[in-house]
Amino acid sequence: MADNKQAADNQADIGALGYASVTKEMQDNFKQVEEIMSGFSKAHENMNLDPFNLKTAYSDWAEAIAKNPEKLIETNMAFWQKSMELTQQAMQSFMSGQAAPKVMETAKSDRRFSHEDWENKPAFDMIKQSYLLMSDWTRKLVASAEGLDERTAERVKFFTERGLDAMSPTNFALTNPAVLEKIRTTKGANLVHGLKNMLEDLEAGNGQLRIRMTDTKAFKLGENVAATPGKVVFQNRMFQLIQYTPSTEKVLKRPLMIVPPWINKFYILDLQPKNSMLKWLVDQGHTVYVMSWVNPDETYADTGFEDYLQAVITAMDAVECDTGEADMNLIGYCIGGTLLSSTLAYLKAKGDNRVKSATFFTTMLDFSEPGELGLFIDEIQISNIEAQMNEQGYLDGSTMSGAFNLLRANDLIWSFYVNNYLLGNDPRPFDLLYWNSDSTRMPAKMHSWYLRNLYKDNKLCQPKALSVEGVELDLSTIDVPACFISTIEDHIAPWKSTYAGARLFGGDVRFILGGSGHIAGIVNPPAANKYNYRVSNELPENPDAWLANTQINAGSWWPEWDGWVRTLANNEQVDARQPGSGKLAVIENAPGTYVKSRLGEATPVLEATILPEKTAPVVATPPQASVAEAPQAAAPKAAPQQTVAKKPVAKKPATPKKPKV
Repeated sequence: MADNKQAADNQADIGALGYASVTKEMQDNFKQVEEIMSGFSKAHENMNLDPFNLKTAYSDWAEAIAKNPEKLIETNMAFWQKSMELTQQAMQSFMSGQAAPKVMETAKSDRRFSHEDWENKPAFDMIKQSYLLMSDWTRKLVASAEGLDERTAERVKFFTERGLDAMSPTNFALTNPAVLEKIRTTKGANLVHGLKNMLEDLEAGNGQLRIRMTDTKAFKLGENVAATPGKVVFQNRMFQLIQYTPSTEKVLKRPLMIVPPWINKFYILDLQPKNSMLKWLVDQGHTVYVMSWVNPDETYADTGFEDYLQAVITAMDAVECDTGEADMNLIGYCIGGTLLSSTLAYLKAKGDNRVKSATFFTTMLDFSEPGELGLFIDEIQISNIEAQMNEQGYLDGSTMSGAFNLLRANDLIWSFYVNNYLLGNDPRPFDLLYWNSDSTRMPAKMHSWYLRNLYKDNKLCQPKALSVEGVELDLSTIDVPACFISTIEDHIAPWKSTYAGARLFGGDVRFILGGSGHIAGIVNPPAANKYNYRVSNELPENPDAWLANTQINAGSWWPEWDGWVRTLANNEQVDARQPGSGKLAVIENAPGTYVKSRLGEATPVLEATILPEKTAPVVATPPQASVAEAPQAAAPKAAPQQTVAKKPVAKKPATPKKPKV
């Protein structure tokens, strides 16, 4: 209610402006824009204006078009004929004042033309259909080129679509009926307020336009997002480990540890109580631990993939120390799952069998078909990224989020451009978009390794093509029971690619295909009763055959997965484990310090938790023996004292409790 009242007050204030004050305000704002852009231009005089190397792609396309003039003539003739039909239809509509049969129909999924004037007003109908016809002609022209290699053809197609998105009449004030209506009702004050919004975004982006998708001031970590009760019980230079407070008297004996992606923050799994997967897992009786990755700055420039892999193993050591349980279940999300698979192959080579089940959310292991993200990966683009990273020591998270947003430009770019700048509305509070805007940085060394070895050269799926600290990685040696969970509309990790990766393991693998996309299909609580899923333990080579022959189940896949992981552990339970009651002392409340570090802020320096040294290394368990019979790596009763140092954080110092003996 308060947000609505404030928005109404803002609109009332700007609506009260007269034309003279509106004009003066616009002049002042445009002058400020000019100053910002002048400063930006001077600071980026050597900026690469073609980071995607489109000049070469479109040159190759033009050359291919020229070699087949018949196709070009045929496409142009069809366009000319449709144009004549549209002209006749427009004249008929203008003369009669009634709508004539459409030459071009709007797709049902296209929400840009939802305003009634696009249908009811002949002028706007003409503008809309002209745009749709031009778009159709452009697509056919692009598709008519023959002899192009598949990658170049896909790049031209993708970036042409992004150009068509930008040219939509909905993105211009004078051709958008909703904007014109707003100008009339506010006397143009919406344009003033929209320009103010643009100025704020330009200043926040240091001259680059970073469109706000939500009201970032409406959320506070630990209060109305990432608010599931828990404690940080371990920390080092790479991550903080959060243990969540149990809500049941009994919990599964095997603890559950989650490895989130490091290009985003973990609280996508803990937005609101109603859709928090972490809360749901706790309520089902899991002892949940989550790694909260550091948001690295330039001091992490030399941090490599091996450091992230060792961080996962360290987190496992901490969970084992805290609970006394060597057996555990692990979940990896997106590239956190890619890291988890690499860790499992590494542990297998080392004879470490502590992981008893592994779950992979939207995880690619075979990058041969990475979807549209692959269009951003080639030698030239990687070299450009590396040059940028070498200057600052990391890749800014906004660069990555910009690439992701391009995949759905109308939804994630232009809709906010129209709402914030043309309509003059303030961004609305939305927890998912708040998380989406809370991006992180990637260390230069690690990100270069990841792009080259996985996306470009696709080495992870090749046995022993990659090694970490001298250990060759072979995914086919992984025999841990595994469950891959993907979503049918995922544009970041296409499900057929994740399916191919699931077939690389050497043990039993279950594949679940949920509805919706990369986020909504994973964060799909049972109470919402949304979407559906398919599940099977049989994975034929052809994913289309799997899809056709696998039964559809209504609702969320969460209970299906929970039943699977419980069965593997025989549903063995123990008394609930409170944070701080084990070997690790409480350091601070969840969600911790690292997750609160935003872009533009220095990385907090936290003093590391010291784990007791193990009395014996973890050894491979013979096939005939149970894990319980093998020497355990858990901290013994007489473990050395654990030391948890204070955290010298300038912003929000947190003094941990003294470690328990």
